Amino acid sequence: MEVLGHDYNPDQWRLFIDSLKVSLKVVLHHNGNRFPSVPLAHAANIKETYKRMTLLLGKIKYDEFKWKLCGDLMVVVLLLGMHLRYTKYCSFLCKWDSQDKKNHYVNKLWPNEHH
Repeated sequence: MEVLGHDYNPDQWRLFIDSLKVSLKVVLHHNGNRFPSVPLAHAANIKETYKRMTLLLGKIKYDEFKWKLCGDLMVVVLLLGMHLRYTKYCSFLCKWDSQDKKNHYVNKLWPNEHH
């Protein structure tokens, strides 16, 4: 930020991660959009995995700056360590059994869970 001539406060910036099948890019966005975005990292021809995502966060020193993260569902799923094959339908938000394929289009009423 010194090179860009900005006073730096990590609370004023958010980290945007865009993950595609062929590339990964990481950009800092200013919360008030008063300053231009700052590209931090770009990786081409890598497979989207939790290990690679955490390696990337380590390289940009995320633990030191603790920016708020934003990204698409794929990025959130990767960072939470979930399996990528469950992202097409966000069944992790639902109360029914996402693996009960036989009844997905048959059952109209699924039981409520009381905890």
